[in-house]
Amino acid sequence: MRHDPGGLLFIALGLALVAAGFVWRGRVLRPLSVKRAQAAVIRERSRNLLRSADMAIAEARRRAARGEPAIVTVKDVTRVACQHYGYRFVEREEAAAALRQRYEAADCRVDCMTDAFS
Repeated sequence: MRHDPGGLLFIALGLALVAAGFVWRGRVLRPLSVKRAQAAVIRERSRNLLRSADMAIAEARRRAARGEPAIVTVKDVTRVACQHYGYRFVEREEAAAALRQRYEAADCRVDCMTDAFS
């Protein structure tokens, strides 16, 4: 009875991979860090507030009549953040900072007014 050396090598390699899988099963390479988890939450909240500011600006532009400036308030950003992202409380300064950033990025000085700078 002759055995094919390629086939035996294939089976041996497969068994080695299965054994390695049992040894390293479920091991996390980087354990969960409280600092990294908190940083991720802060980044997500900041990103969501910027999106809320974008949505509030777009909504104000849709509401504005032809020839009138769109009026976007910090309260609009807070409302959108609560409705879309489920935040129970958004600090005024947090929402105002997000609105200022998106206001300038969207070149809103031409057709919008806001209370985020006061």
